[in-house]
Amino acid sequence: EENVLEELVIPENELEVTTMRSGGAGGQNVNKVETGVRMKHIPTGIAVRCTQERTQLMNKKIALEMIKAKLLVIQEEQRAAELKEIKGELVDAAWGTQVR
Repeated sequence: EENVLEELVIPENELEVTTMRSGGAGGQNVNKVETGVRMKHIPTGIAVRCTQERTQLMNKKIALEMIKAKLLVIQEEQRAAELKEIKGELVDAAWGTQVR
């Protein structure tokens, strides 16, 4: 699954990145360093917020991975829906359900 995340490429123009202060305990830097990242995938409207790490670069990396994972889940759901539509309803091959 990690390889699939690495292969998925999202163009920069489809992402909207904003920074914010992380908040919480952190001493003097908490009020002046914006390490929190909010990333939005514009075509789908998926938004992710990451304030886990102490650096903005790491938070951007984590947020991008989170968006990729969500996009993969949506892609899998669409693929499953298409397969279900193609297959149709499955009928039990039990006694009495045969068509003559």
